[in-house]
Amino acid sequence: MYTYDHFDRQIVSQRVAQFRDQTQRYLDGKITEEQFLPLRLQNGLYVQRLAPMMRIAVPYGTLNAPQLRKLADISRKYDKGYAHISTRQNIQLNWPKLEEVPDILAELLEVEMHAVQTSGNCIRNTTADQFSGVAADEIEDARPYCEIIRQWSTFHPEFAFLPRKFKIAVCGSESDRAAIMMHDIGLQIVHNAKGDTTFKVFVGGGLGRTPVIGSLIHDELEPEHLLTYLEAILRVYNQLGRRDNKFKARIKILVRAMGAEAFKAEVEKEWAHIKNGDLSLTEEEIARAKSFFVPPSYQTLPQQDMQALALEDADFARWLQHNTHQHKVAGYRIVTLALKTVGVAPGDITAEQFEAVADLSERYGFGEIRSTHHQNLVLPDVKQGDLFALWKELVELEVASPTVGTLNDIICCPGGDFCSLANAKSIPIAEAIQRRFDDIDYVYDLGEIELNISGCMNACGHHHIGNIGILGVDKKGQEFYQVSLGGSQGLNATIGSILGPSFAQDKVPDVIEKVLETYVNLRQPEERFLDTFRRVGIDPFKERAYA
Repeated sequence: MYTYDHFDRQIVSQRVAQFRDQTQRYLDGKITEEQFLPLRLQNGLYVQRLAPMMRIAVPYGTLNAPQLRKLADISRKYDKGYAHISTRQNIQLNWPKLEEVPDILAELLEVEMHAVQTSGNCIRNTTADQFSGVAADEIEDARPYCEIIRQWSTFHPEFAFLPRKFKIAVCGSESDRAAIMMHDIGLQIVHNAKGDTTFKVFVGGGLGRTPVIGSLIHDELEPEHLLTYLEAILRVYNQLGRRDNKFKARIKILVRAMGAEAFKAEVEKEWAHIKNGDLSLTEEEIARAKSFFVPPSYQTLPQQDMQALALEDADFARWLQHNTHQHKVAGYRIVTLALKTVGVAPGDITAEQFEAVADLSERYGFGEIRSTHHQNLVLPDVKQGDLFALWKELVELEVASPTVGTLNDIICCPGGDFCSLANAKSIPIAEAIQRRFDDIDYVYDLGEIELNISGCMNACGHHHIGNIGILGVDKKGQEFYQVSLGGSQGLNATIGSILGPSFAQDKVPDVIEKVLETYVNLRQPEERFLDTFRRVGIDPFKERAYA
């Protein structure tokens, strides 16, 4: 993974000192709340329903063991002993004290972490496939390009105050696990007819009040032009994006208003001025970025028969099938740690679990951990021969629920329990669904289903792209929930269709049960929920849900 150099450390150290001074001046009444707002936002600090919320950056979801131990220590010292994995692969603290945030930032610097640009109207944390570098279906590792983008975008003076927040995601595999179609800019690494690495560039994707799938504006961008083309996109957006209405300020609104072709024309016009300028990436610069992501020292191991491994224990077999994935190196496996224990908010992790996972990453891998936009963690390099021993330890740690990719692998925002923007609670809905569908054999029979929950239209829970999406809405002070069906991420992404009028909180599990019963009755052999929905449409589900 990338390691700070002298300049990184100096810049982040200066930012810590700067924010310490800004915070003290605010506490002393020398600057107003309005003046302090953009300062705290660009240091990852929100004011939430019950306490400040601090968002810590995890660039492209990559962490190491010392960082996890530091996060454990910080969560004990400055919070309530736990943290939360967000859908942008970041780490959130829900209970820090404002006056202690500079101390938290100083401690993060000790392990090369920060909270820079995790909020505010700037370029946010660049996200990537959590299996980058190890996926069997990988075309090229996305992380070096994510790091190049991170270095370019951090403290970029021209883009520090954009019309609205700006998010970039990069996918380097045949399967899009980074939801690139739902980002302001989505980059797909592909090989052209000559076998050379190029990028497909999508712009104007996003969720929130106006969910939009990104539009393709370049289908073969050479790596040397990556930053100049991104710069051109941001300049057009910065100049033409609306600033009079924050609900219409995202680039998706601009692209939709202009049309993708007209927007592309403006980008190309701007790009012509800078295409071969100082931001052009040389082969040496790309090689430098790649040098931080050299594969570890894998052993030469035989590829084991996974079916034979599964014979050791029935529960282990379930976990092996659902929580591990094929590795590009023979004899190794990718392991997903499910942070979806019933009764615990999806994505929450305790200080003790942080420390234990750090230890496991060193004993069963190379000390590396990934966070995922599904709010789980990943150990990317586990020997197949160690899987059974690892599984037993994960069971003790309560992160081995064999439900990855199933109905109970729920994405869920903090909702009304924490967020001041939420219209309704999300966490109790997730728990109610998990408890209703606690028969693991039934959950497996349902197959691959993504269920996402958001507490408001900001869509932090990505409900628009859930196969089943649940949105909390306010009706005259009462919490109700709108259900949508047929959403999906990936390269053939779709926005879900609203089922109909919203439901009271206590009715939501019943409605989900009716939706699933309809699917079971209508599906064809080997047909996923999403396939059935696309074949039969929404009407049979609507008829059953409102019968």
